[in-house]
Amino acid sequence: MNSSSHAHNMSIRQRDQDAFNLSVIRMAVVLALGLIINYINGTLIHTFRKHEVFPLLLLPFQIFYLNPRYILFIHLVINDIIQLTTSITLLVLANIFYRINVSLCCLILMFTIFTTFNTPLNLAVMAVECYIAVCFPLRHTEFCTIKRTYIIIGWIWAMSVISALIDVFIVAATEPGRLFNNVIYCAKSNLFRHPVSLKKREVSYILCMIAVWLTIFYTYSKIFVAARAAKTTKTSSGDVKKARNTIVLHSFQLLLCMLTYVSHMIIKAMLTSFPKYSTEIIFISYIIVHVFPRLISPIVYGLRDKTFKQYFKKYFKLFP
Repeated sequence: MNSSSHAHNMSIRQRDQDAFNLSVIRMAVVLALGLIINYINGTLIHTFRKHEVFPLLLLPFQIFYLNPRYILFIHLVINDIIQLTTSITLLVLANIFYRINVSLCCLILMFTIFTTFNTPLNLAVMAVECYIAVCFPLRHTEFCTIKRTYIIIGWIWAMSVISALIDVFIVAATEPGRLFNNVIYCAKSNLFRHPVSLKKREVSYILCMIAVWLTIFYTYSKIFVAARAAKTTKTSSGDVKKARNTIVLHSFQLLLCMLTYVSHMIIKAMLTSFPKYSTEIIFISYIIVHVFPRLISPIVYGLRDKTFKQYFKKYFKLFP
């Protein structure tokens, strides 16, 4: 009897140890991917800033400083760094402490929500800029100015901040004051659970996605028409086709961004169908939804854009 009980206890300990080791491996993978992506994105930002310092002395260095396209791109990169860092922070805290202080959870979640909401809006603005550059090249400098670019970035942040703060005010008004001194498992569904917040979030996501997708489809169709009309001009046709491919990549980024809004439903369905693989499903979904989309931005401009690449590869030696 004692021997059987001892063997059972040893089996439980071994299973717990295996689960712990697997959790550590997964965390190491996530942290490694996060560091690699943030290093690449940090190199992109350094490339942008390095050639912004002396715009009056070295004329070729002005290109990033004076080009709204690169400003929007760097904003997207910074946004990706914040989003990835905060999401990994939440994952690490959840695995180490499981429950954390509500105030700390709210602070970290705010940055995650801001940047998640910013990404599709930034992609839509970049698509519009690409459309203007291709379809209205003579008026591009008139429409796409540096001042207007920063104003649009400001509006993007204003909309995301206002949308997120509404949820905070709802929590503060409906939950007891001691809530912010409690500890919870830090997730958006646990903190912002009021029906008004859920409905507001659902409506805002739907409206945002419809507006962004309409923008993407409209700009792509116009650029596609321009590409067909420019077949007779080889150089122009190549530039237009590159713009069209860029819009396609933006669409792919946007599709990945949309996974954030439907991932909880997909995960729930997968967990119901395959309950034995719950940890694997959650881990893979995290990689696909939160990590993989952050890899797309460096590809769009850091590697595809010849002008940016010639400076970028000086600081990131992995690319020939």
